Amino acid sequence: MTEHNDLVKSTQEITKEALHKLGFDDGMYDLIKEPLRILEVRIPVRMDDGTVKTFTGYRAQHNHSVGPTKGGVRFHPDVNKEEVKALAMWMTMKCGITNLPFGGGKGGVICDPRQMSNQELENLSRGFVRSISQFVGPASDIPAPDVYTNPQIMSWMMDEYSKINRSNAFAFITGKPLSLGGSEGRNRATALGAVITIEEATKRRNIDIKGSRVAIQGFGNAGSFIAKILHDMGAKIVAISESYGALHDPDGLDVDELVELKEKHGRVTHLFEGVIPNKELFEVDCDILIPAALSNQITEENAHDIKASIVAEAANGPTTKEATRILTERGVLLIPDVLASAGGVTVSYFEWVQNNQGYYWSEEEINSLLREKMVEAFNKIYDLAESRKLDMRLASYVVGIKRTAEATRFRGWA
Repeated sequence: MTEHNDLVKSTQEITKEALHKLGFDDGMYDLIKEPLRILEVRIPVRMDDGTVKTFTGYRAQHNHSVGPTKGGVRFHPDVNKEEVKALAMWMTMKCGITNLPFGGGKGGVICDPRQMSNQELENLSRGFVRSISQFVGPASDIPAPDVYTNPQIMSWMMDEYSKINRSNAFAFITGKPLSLGGSEGRNRATALGAVITIEEATKRRNIDIKGSRVAIQGFGNAGSFIAKILHDMGAKIVAISESYGALHDPDGLDVDELVELKEKHGRVTHLFEGVIPNKELFEVDCDILIPAALSNQITEENAHDIKASIVAEAANGPTTKEATRILTERGVLLIPDVLASAGGVTVSYFEWVQNNQGYYWSEEEINSLLREKMVEAFNKIYDLAESRKLDMRLASYVVGIKRTAEATRFRGWA
């Protein structure tokens, strides 16, 4: 819990500083520092053995001044209210950075889906939607997949909401299968969005992606997709890590083999000899470092060891405030999480638009629209950081919170 409290506190501190840079007073900060609504629900679920187990779930809606709140639902044993609160605030930033008509939302259920059957997961998914159905919807709060949730779970949730409202409510939720109104390109949108920001960063640092050396902490959905995309662009993936340990080869790893092994076994590092401790990944000689795993991984203890010119945060909160300062002072170009990982919510927005208008774009069109959004966002933040001598994280928060704060003021809320 302490870690999540720290994430909320650090997010609030940067938000306060960003609002002051924009000329807003403490009254605005007092409203924006917390979600406007946090629901805590109890969900009774009939298990396969006939017993009823009660699960606890949360849904946070940070600020809806510019439009519906938007954000994922995660199923995980470590879900808690403080984590959901921080993630909802980050979603507001991501939506503001990419200029989407959304505020931030987030949800979660305390459970271990790896220990649950398909039927139990369906019962839980439908029960969660029933418990929050009066507070969510296509024009109020739009869920999406997150940790340990997927298109099938989104389908059950959409179907349950549709039953309650007696209509096909495809726009209620995003991350759905294509046959139920899902969007082309959604499965790798977060990874592709991160890669687009990395491309823009390499231009600013005169680094050629082709032949560049990349180290990636985390080889889950985001990390493996990023590795594959960069590898196909000609980058040399010199290190990847999982909870078991890290693989390192200065000449470059065989990414295609690693992706194939991951699909077959679920994880890969335990299949190899010569695995190094995870902490040594941050000391690897590389041009681009991508933390795509856990929060608080780059700290004041190891920030000086990082040799990369660019650090792209594909995970939530992987770099502490002090480490951000150290990297910035060392001249490392940091692409903050709220910018680097904004591709997922951007394509979720495209899915919502397609559902509402009943017209669907090709994957090529989706990727083009995503690129346009991410390039514009990166350059706006980079130029602001340069012109006003801000670090990239603070510049991202200034851009990310501006529209929400202005809308809040015009509506007379603060």
